[in-house]
Amino acid sequence: MPIPTPTDLPPQDAAPPTFTEYPATTKQVAGLVDGQVTDVMTMYFTDKIMITITQNGRLAQWLQVPLGSSNPGRADHFLPSGSADESLLPMPHLTASTLLGGSTPDRETIGQLYAVQIASAIALKNPEEQRPVVIGLGLARLDTSRERFFDIIDIVTQCL
Repeated sequence: MPIPTPTDLPPQDAAPPTFTEYPATTKQVAGLVDGQVTDVMTMYFTDKIMITITQNGRLAQWLQVPLGSSNPGRADHFLPSGSADESLLPMPHLTASTLLGGSTPDRETIGQLYAVQIASAIALKNPEEQRPVVIGLGLARLDTSRERFFDIIDIVTQCL
């Protein structure tokens, strides 16, 4: 069988590849949460947004939150209504899944709460964003206080 030549191949309808800026855009912020240095780094890759939240330089849990709607026909249903009280709540269509870590149910639940809240902040900032958000979480201790939660979320939003 003869080897096909370029003239024998069917025409390609695909657009030529586009090249994006390398390296990925990165931003880093540090702050104190209950006297503990908390480092946040955001990296915007072409296919994902990665955020790490570390204390004592550790990462113990990785989570992912897809921002794209699983039902494109219903995407407008999830846009924020604009109420200030509702903007503090995570978007109801976002679901976090644990990729690594989350060794106890409490740690997994807290990690998913952080992940969905961060993904909601990204979606509110840029409603057109469709890239999945991957979050590395390494908190020194498991603490469910509201003040600590909002302090960490505040540092993360400074880094978006």
